[in-house]
Amino acid sequence: MPQLDTSTWFITIISMLMTLFIVFQLKLSKFIYPQNPEPKTLETLKYNNPWELKWTKIYSPLSLPLQ
Repeated sequence: MPQLDTSTWFITIISMLMTLFIVFQLKLSKFIYPQNPEPKTLETLKYNNPWELKWTKIYSPLSLPLQ
């Protein structure tokens, strides 16, 4: 049975790692980062809901008269 020739494995693995590193660096260099990140404003927007214009009363089950 012939022996497995491992003499080229080192060069193959090193070249593969270098290629992956270069490809990864190229991918990251094309990514667009925001120049000046700013925090979002925390002010809440007031929405006019139709039920806020009407007067409504909510009855709690405990406050209803006993029958």
